[in-house]
Amino acid sequence: MDDSSSYLIGRQPILNRSEEIVAYELLFRSPGATQALVQDAVQATANVIVNTLTGFGIEDILGGHKGFINLDFELLMNDSLQILPKEQMVLEILETVRVTPELVEQCRHLKEKGFVLALDDHVYNPDFHEIYQLADIVKLDLVQTPMLELAPMVEQFRRYPMKLLAEKVESQENYRSCLELGFELFQGYYFAKPAILEKKRLDDAGTTLLKLMRQLSEDAEIAEIERTIRESAGLTYKLLLLVNSVGIGSRMRIESLRHAITMIGRQQIKRWVQLALFAGNDARGIENPVVDMAAVRASLMESLAPRYLALQGLEDSPDKAFMTGILSMLDRIYDIPIDEMVEKLHLSDDVRDALVCRSGGFGRLLHLAELLEQEQFDHIRCHLDEMGITLNDVLNSQVKAFTWRAGM
Repeated sequence: MDDSSSYLIGRQPILNRSEEIVAYELLFRSPGATQALVQDAVQATANVIVNTLTGFGIEDILGGHKGFINLDFELLMNDSLQILPKEQMVLEILETVRVTPELVEQCRHLKEKGFVLALDDHVYNPDFHEIYQLADIVKLDLVQTPMLELAPMVEQFRRYPMKLLAEKVESQENYRSCLELGFELFQGYYFAKPAILEKKRLDDAGTTLLKLMRQLSEDAEIAEIERTIRESAGLTYKLLLLVNSVGIGSRMRIESLRHAITMIGRQQIKRWVQLALFAGNDARGIENPVVDMAAVRASLMESLAPRYLALQGLEDSPDKAFMTGILSMLDRIYDIPIDEMVEKLHLSDDVRDALVCRSGGFGRLLHLAELLEQEQFDHIRCHLDEMGITLNDVLNSQVKAFTWRAGM
């Protein structure tokens, strides 16, 4: 496959003050040009917007949320922007763009068309007065703007009708400071990387979920599964809410827990149980960025498993790949060692080896998913040929993984 026609999609969540996902920044990457200069990246983005953006099924990728996309002056002035769904897209004006009468006029035009405008990596500048009156969001880079300089800058922006987004939030201290300053939106590794979240011990509901996973893996009877769920009143309620939140409830009224289990089916219950481990007592549910990241990883592995030479012919490889992806992140947010978790669940040897030492077919697949999350495209390419997976397989699986909500 020609690398010049292949694009992978990076996606970083943007959260509100309740730490719920409300948008994603979409980052389009060409694996064949990972070392390219900035102008090459801009050209790649232009090609994606003009030629292939709609092919990704962007509404599915965003899951109903807004999508932020970076634009330089040339792209901002281009009529090709009209192919973007204005109901979902936020046009993010790069910090390199200078204020000109043409820019102001185009921003007015785009606002009249219904687009949401944002300023990327911005530092207050009075020359932008007319743009500030049109912008909906301004993104302040916490690395570029130290915290000591942030408060007076926030006061300057408060004169305009715009929301403030803190970008590159990398610590709890940064996050709390921005909350106190009144920022409405947040983006950064503090939210997107589960490894740096505060760990919590597995509570009673979490223990029940682990028990459920074991029962589902062993094909326990529906009555036994129902009894286990009923051990936790809070878990019963949350699982029913989760069923409704992904659309089942809108099509049929759920009469009881047994009805819900029967209607959904064993396979879907297994998926929800796995995701519920991440939600725990968190009111954000599936809008939790950790839940989202875990689901995307697991869905990607599930989709790639049948294409991986080492796993072909194994009927249950997609299910095992999904479970491996989910469980690979649990030890990062719960205070439970991976060895202990593996023992509790009585996992098969191949899944256990994948989780403990990244070995075997599922371990290699997990490693590939982790490289993709880190945008290590040069390393990804080294693994694809020997795995029998094409770049097109990865692209299609990634897009499918981003639509995990629709497939639940």
